[in-house]
Amino acid sequence: MKSDTKTQSQSKPGARAEYGSTSTGTMPDYVHARSKRQKQRAAGLHPDYWYPALWDSELAVGEVREIVFWKRSFAIYRGSDGKVRALEDRCAHRQLKLSKGQVEGCLLTCSYHGWKYDEAGKVTKISHSLFGHKMPVVKVDAFPVQVRYGVIWIFPGDAALASERKLPEIPEWDENSGWGKISIDFTWKAHHSIIIDNTCDFTHAYLHREKKPFTHAELTRLESKGDQVELDYDTQVGQGKFSKFLVNRKTTDTNSMTLGYEYPYQWSSTDAKIKHWCFVLPIDERATRTFFLFYFAPEMLRIPGLPFSPPKALLKAIMPIAKRLLVRPLLDEDGVAVEAEQEGYEAHFEQPVPDLNPVVHAFQAVTIRKWEEYLTSRGLPTSLTAPRPLRENETATDAELAASAE
Repeated sequence: MKSDTKTQSQSKPGARAEYGSTSTGTMPDYVHARSKRQKQRAAGLHPDYWYPALWDSELAVGEVREIVFWKRSFAIYRGSDGKVRALEDRCAHRQLKLSKGQVEGCLLTCSYHGWKYDEAGKVTKISHSLFGHKMPVVKVDAFPVQVRYGVIWIFPGDAALASERKLPEIPEWDENSGWGKISIDFTWKAHHSIIIDNTCDFTHAYLHREKKPFTHAELTRLESKGDQVELDYDTQVGQGKFSKFLVNRKTTDTNSMTLGYEYPYQWSSTDAKIKHWCFVLPIDERATRTFFLFYFAPEMLRIPGLPFSPPKALLKAIMPIAKRLLVRPLLDEDGVAVEAEQEGYEAHFEQPVPDLNPVVHAFQAVTIRKWEEYLTSRGLPTSLTAPRPLRENETATDAELAASAE
């Protein structure tokens, strides 16, 4: 599919409104964050998970593209055999981005001196003279990739864990499932946690007061277990001017919705007939590419005047129309809001935020804990006061003395 990526704002990335700002300096990084909100807005996502990189249709045979996961660049390319591969986006010779190079067969060639890399990141051929030297043993990092649900996924962390970490199972996305499907993405100038909050905090119904995807939401259940948060709202689903005529209320209970945060993914389900997954690619503290998969059971859809559920062919034909007229306009409203929240945070990051919905705090706790889990595993500090890991043969007293001298 053609990418639907778009940004809502035309302002420069990271621009902060000076007029009316109540904060001094730049927003804090994770180590300097002084509140849970600041920590959440500075946290990355743990790299030891699968993340969406591109739509499968965005990468042709013989093409290479750059994607960025949390400020680190990757070169993703498709060889002549159709297989997708991912390498660290730098040539080990002069550090040029390999994403600016060419795909030759199943090798990725640097555009400067013609050094060729295989899928393991090893240089297998050099296009110029070796000047009497042996072929150097040189390589860059390679990363696991897979293609599912029409998405190219990358595992930017420890490759040894790639087989253990599983993507969510979505059998309804199978071509023969009979479900209606809508895939759409946006690149929003907002931190990933702002976007994930938006998907599950239904206190923002006012934003959608005309389209009414949900109304009068009351939280009835909130459970946190490990890396997952699950919740229920009593709410009226699909009450918009057009959408209210398209949902079959006889076959689908639209009086409640279940949602979840299965770190780092988010999902929802209305009577197991209207579902979605949200997958984010965190680019940096201020930008996120967000991939949505929406899917609908045939029996939940009604066509006014049609006494039966639409057949598969008609359901499939309706989805692009629903995407253009219903889904995209709704998510455009969210895009404007999350970018505005990012801008507001940058201008007023020192101000307290009296969030009333406990869902926000539950999500916040998971995001912070997982990022600190990652930082600790790499021996990196989580705060200014956190003790650094002991070096080999070093006692706690030695570390304290060394820290005082640094």
